Amino acid sequence: MLFFNSRKRGIVNVKMIITEEKILSNIDKVQKMINPNSKKQIVQLEDDAYFKDLIDSIKVYLIEYPNKKNFPESVYKAAHGLVEYATDQFEDNTKQIEVLIRQRENNISMANELKLVLEAVQNKDKEWKGKVKGIAEHVSEDIVEALTIIGKTKNKIPENYEDAVKLVTARINNLETNLHIEIDMERIEDKSKALSYIGIEIAEALRGIPTPIFEPEEEKKEKVDEELAEYIEETRFEVKPSLWERIKQSKFVQAIRNLTRIKIVIDVPALPEGRNK
Repeated sequence: MLFFNSRKRGIVNVKMIITEEKILSNIDKVQKMINPNSKKQIVQLEDDAYFKDLIDSIKVYLIEYPNKKNFPESVYKAAHGLVEYATDQFEDNTKQIEVLIRQRENNISMANELKLVLEAVQNKDKEWKGKVKGIAEHVSEDIVEALTIIGKTKNKIPENYEDAVKLVTARINNLETNLHIEIDMERIEDKSKALSYIGIEIAEALRGIPTPIFEPEEEKKEKVDEELAEYIEETRFEVKPSLWERIKQSKFVQAIRNLTRIKIVIDVPALPEGRNK
């Protein structure tokens, strides 16, 4: 159990107690928040103070624990499991982003192709029917029908001609803007920031704790350190190079640094929520 004074958020000399049970509960809450199947997922790191408070409480517990040689086995396992779970989710997000990027590129390519076919049918190109047939497998039936209407129109413009042109033009614009893809990418990237934040805060704090003696295999410690180091390097530099610098300079990190300088004493009182004072 940790018992210390906090100056967080301008409150001075407010006593906080963090028990082993409370930290396990907070770790479980974080894991649920990053679970892709959860209804209450972390969406925007910058706007989710509750998520940050939970990470803060876990990090402080790991850093400020008085005797790290006797660090609780359950907390060590849970914290390490959280980092591994965040790593898996981060990798899944990266794959999703790659798929969306390819889809966006294909859509832009299709928009350009559809433009050329539209131009051909409007100008009554000799090969316009073949061009419409060639694109038919890649567009919906309503677009094929609209292109056919435009191509067959001669001197007298039927009522549905303008509607057909508008429909094809709108589809081209949608393919070019990729609005739904951009929204999905932004959502995934926001979640990746939260996953990266776990790596930056929790994984680094874990590296300062010796592997508990309960470990049956000697090489497991080396594997843990390698996983944590690899995860931190990937999230900090290769995958999100700017995120680390932004987080380091944020007011929240300054608050964490101030919090971790506070002295620790032992006590046995009640236990607070993750974001309570």
